[in-house]
Amino acid sequence: MKIMVVGGGGREHAIIRKLKENKEIEVIYALPGNAGMAEDAVLVPEIGAKDIEKQVKFATEKGIDFAVVAPDDPLAMGAVDALNAVGIPCFGPNATAARIESSKVFAKDLMKKYGIPTAKYEVFTESDKALAYLENAPIPTVIKADGLALGKGVIIAMTREDAMTAVKEMMQDKVFGESGSRIVIEEFLEGPEVSVLSFTDGKTVVPMISSMDHKRAHDNDEGLNTGGMGTIAPNPYYTDAVAERCMNEIFLPTIRAMEKEGCPFKGCLYFGLMITGDGPKVIEYNCRFGDPETQVVLPLLRSDLYTIMRATENGTLAETKVEFAKESCCCVIMASKGYPEKYEKGFAIEMEPAVAPYVYVAGVANKDGKLVTNGGRVLGVTATAKTLEEAIATAYDRVKSVHFENAYYRSDIGQKALRANKES
Repeated sequence: MKIMVVGGGGREHAIIRKLKENKEIEVIYALPGNAGMAEDAVLVPEIGAKDIEKQVKFATEKGIDFAVVAPDDPLAMGAVDALNAVGIPCFGPNATAARIESSKVFAKDLMKKYGIPTAKYEVFTESDKALAYLENAPIPTVIKADGLALGKGVIIAMTREDAMTAVKEMMQDKVFGESGSRIVIEEFLEGPEVSVLSFTDGKTVVPMISSMDHKRAHDNDEGLNTGGMGTIAPNPYYTDAVAERCMNEIFLPTIRAMEKEGCPFKGCLYFGLMITGDGPKVIEYNCRFGDPETQVVLPLLRSDLYTIMRATENGTLAETKVEFAKESCCCVIMASKGYPEKYEKGFAIEMEPAVAPYVYVAGVANKDGKLVTNGGRVLGVTATAKTLEEAIATAYDRVKSVHFENAYYRSDIGQKALRANKES
């Protein structure tokens, strides 16, 4: 079998490594991939994640049997639709279903229509009306660009002034381009956050093991929001009681709502949740595997990933085995100093060979045969263990075996979860 994975980050590296466990797969192509994946996949650097026409041509010429479209942009742009049109089965939603992430307004309106618990909200297409609304709106508040914005289109405004600034930057200054032409102003919710990725074939939904992301750049959840500085799984706030409520009040209702709207969702549906005093509520949906949640969830998957992916595509998920290890996993992101703002690139990366199998590679390039830094989030260093405490300790031990100039990472990944475990 020949597999094609679209994307080039740590998430895609984790997916490729897990797919490789299936011995029937002869070759995995990564489009474009990155230099750090070279031992796990055949890189196709000349075809970018958004080059859908080239992806289709490549897939037909190479006789690809199955494609995995991992990032949000190509899903929203219709990569799955285009590949399906030439007879190539895919893991991932079509463009109409991907709207659940690519349009915050679509997602919020869907939840409102079908009674799925989420924050109260208002939608605006004109900045003056949004600014007028903010004059008397409860503060703190949350401002969201409607479209995709590289995970940075959500501003938690702690003051009225910050909220006004966010609206002006999105709608007037176009800091997120057309994604900010329409915005959502949303009620500020409080409580622990939980990420739950799920497999779905449009009718059946199978949640994966829960995880906790650490989005802020610095320790103690301080600093700017990033794409994620580390993750742990499972999330201690996601108890059996919470999981049951989520299945009945959020997961199944969402899948049924999408089917009723004529856009059944197939692939990985990511539920970003907050456990409030009123119960679990949806903060956001993603139409694909999260990054870096994937890097802690897939190492714990004991079933064959390719078999599950095919089941989401052909509607047989209800009869497919999906099992996770009763263990814990920790991923520490090693970033370039200055991320998510300005940072330098091109520093050589050194790591001990024994650690390499536990490192997922993201923002890197090849220079004279050596890996060098080439992005904000560079590497994800992981560890699985019987306990969360042991997984965290091992991950940080492995971090010490990886070196590059200007390396930066948080030193407290998983500490909040450990405190929650002691309190429960």
